[in-house]
This record gives sequence, structure tokens and C-alpha cells, in this order.
Amino acid sequence: MKKLIINADDFGYSRGVNYGIIDAHKLGILTSATFMTNMPGAGHAARLARESPELGVGVHLVLTCGRPLLPGHRTIVDARGNFRDLAFYKGAFTIDADEVYNEWRAQIEKFLAFGLEPDHLDSHHHINAYPEISDVFLTLANEYRLPVRHNMETKMMTEKNVKTTDFFSPVLEGALKDEEAISSLFKEHDTVEVMTHPAYLDKELLAHSSYTYPRVDELEFLTDPDVVIRVNTLRDIQLVSFRNLT
Repeated sequence: MKKLIINADDFGYSRGVNYGIIDAHKLGILTSATFMTNMPGAGHAARLARESPELGVGVHLVLTCGRPLLPGHRTIVDARGNFRDLAFYKGAFTIDADEVYNEWRAQIEKFLAFGLEPDHLDSHHHINAYPEISDVFLTLANEYRLPVRHNMETKMMTEKNVKTTDFFSPVLEGALKDEEAISSLFKEHDTVEVMTHPAYLDKELLAHSSYTYPRVDELEFLTDPDVVIRVNTLRDIQLVSFRNLT
């Protein structure tokens, strides 16, 4: 049986995002989410996660949004103590890898302190795949014995002996638009993750995120009755979370 993970990023960003993710799970086809422990909606997301035990939840490690959990960083924050913008990492950059390690470990530990067990690791804005950062990410994956998102070179993940899916699709509607599209995902792969960002729009999201209205479209797609029936009745493809990877 082939396995399909439909994962929502940004759990914990805000209440609107949190409710969108839970509705996409309970009313639709979402099987997984990844949790931002440093964001304003983290406590609310933790409560919803505890009330939704069938939803797989991992840690969405953050380096480019909001404020860090730990004080005293010098290279990964700006003058105001906020995480540096993603644009900082687009060119040549210099950071202290120990700061990244300590901050990300604190984010994982905060997730555990909520009474939750992570089933995988990934990162906000795919920052885990950037130079100098990928080694830190894979080190933590090994320390916590967690699968990771397949958004890095396969060789790197194989060398570090971390578990992942065979394929990762960052585009929801293109990947799941019809049976032919879904079949093509699994033509050469047995396990696939499809990334999503469902949400209801609230003030926090509108004020701070550059990705807003498409989230509502993704929520609508994930809960559309025709889509739900189509995906749930696929032969030889099972909806799972990262905890079901072997």
C-alpha cells in the first residue's frame, strides 16, 4: 500500500491558522501538521492538537519569523531581537551554527513541554536546506530520532541515516487535482508528502504574513466534498502521517 501524507505548515502561527488546520483535518483530508512553538498561537495549537490525537504533528523549526525562544543570540537576530528575514539568507551570510542548534533544540523541547510527541521535523521557509543550517537540522533529527521533510538532497539524508518520504510536493492543487495527477505522484514513489497552508484569515496573519488569501483557497480545496471522496477512495493509496513511515 502506497502512503500519502497531506501536511499543513504553520500550526501555531495564529488562531485563524490553527482553526483552519483542524477543520482541514476533521472535515477534509489533512493528516499532518507542523508546529511553530515561537508564535502567538502556539498554546492554542497545543490544546487543539491534544484534542485531535489522529492528527500527526511535527515541529516546524523557525529561524525567519517572529522572535526566538532563547535570549542572547547575536547572529540569527536583528537589532530588535527578532529573527532575521528570509532575505538575509538569500545571499552570502554568516551565522553561528551553535545559536541555530540551541534555538532549535529549545523549540523542540517547548513542543515536548506542551505534552506532545513530535512525529517529524521540517522548517519554516525551508530554511533547513540552506548552507550551514542543514547539518544542524539533520543533527537534531538524529538526536530526537525523527523523520524529516524530503526537501534536501537525498544523499545528505542518506548519509545521516534519517527517515523521509520518497517524494515531496510543495504544490497542493497541482498534486491532488484529479486521479491522474495523484497517480503520477506515485508512479515512481511509494511515500509522498504534499505541503499545504490552510487557514482562516485573522488579524495576526494579515498583518505579518506575505501568504494570506491562498490559504483560504487551500482550506476550501482540502474540505471540498468531491476532493474528500476522490482521495479517500483511491485504490492502493493510504492517507497517513509521518508516524506511519516504516
